[in-house]
Amino acid sequence: MTPFPSGKAPDGEAEPRGIVAAKAGRLDAVLAAAPELGLSRSRVKALILEGRVFVNASLCAEPKRRVAPGDRIAVAIPEPADPRPAAEAIPLAVLYEDSDLIVIDKPAGLVVHPAPGNRAGTLVNALIAHCGDSLTGIGGVRRPGIVHRLDKDTSGVMVAAKTERAQADLAGQFADHGRSGPLERRYRALVWGVPARKSGVIDAPLGRSARNRLKRAVVRATAPDARPAVTHYRVLASYGAAASLIECVLETGRTHQIRVHLAHAGHPLVGDPDYGGGFATKANRLDEPARSAARSFARQALHAAFLRFRHPASGRTMDFASEPPEDFRQLIQAFATMA
Repeated sequence: MTPFPSGKAPDGEAEPRGIVAAKAGRLDAVLAAAPELGLSRSRVKALILEGRVFVNASLCAEPKRRVAPGDRIAVAIPEPADPRPAAEAIPLAVLYEDSDLIVIDKPAGLVVHPAPGNRAGTLVNALIAHCGDSLTGIGGVRRPGIVHRLDKDTSGVMVAAKTERAQADLAGQFADHGRSGPLERRYRALVWGVPARKSGVIDAPLGRSARNRLKRAVVRATAPDARPAVTHYRVLASYGAAASLIECVLETGRTHQIRVHLAHAGHPLVGDPDYGGGFATKANRLDEPARSAARSFARQALHAAFLRFRHPASGRTMDFASEPPEDFRQLIQAFATMA
């Protein structure tokens, strides 16, 4: 195939990658559906608008253009740019890795993505260093595709994409919340008190807190920023009347969802500085060693214990589990003396 009028890619461009259209359709849709390109629909559109796509050796900058079976389409995909966040050699607990994705056991205290106040030392910095050239580029930048997040002080299982196609597929699974696929997320939480019901569903929309715009709160469904939020829970163990170990399964994935929902239900997470501050003095009424353990636990007692998803390339259902870290286990053991 000679996709460009000159017989070669434009100056400074990578060598073109071409396909022959198998069926009629929109140019952007045909390219996004081509497995040999591995591009998302949004990335395809951007490349077309940038003048990097040729149909039958003629430049085409219209994503909606109709192509016919047998049309020869070429895309000059630029080499991925250096990542904006710097690579940092931060140790990672890798549970699984292949050419499409990586699954890690995130420690508490590690921020997922660079942001104001946390420009370095994040999971993204660590993944850029660990994965290196196996990151094929997402949106034209050599970086990992973050498809879900855990709060800085929440530990547990996370998956990140290494290719654009894997990111698009995984992001779709998380957006679907397991309604039509195998996606499942389970968390372990140590909460104050004992729920009246051993299992149940918390169905309460979330939005920004009116008191603190950096926090979330249960809001009316008619609020301008209200987002549906559903958390399933079951009590795994109770420690007297003081606390309970709960398993939470997310039906939606809103920011701080478990923390806000359980606080709204009257059972905030032990150690949660944002949503359980009013319960901090409860530690003073505990017997030792639970009293000391609760006082010294300086983060929310929340751990992402299980993740299930469909592999974006093979289609295989994959399960990953993680035991709570040592500080969480010691906290549970201290409360267990009160059972």
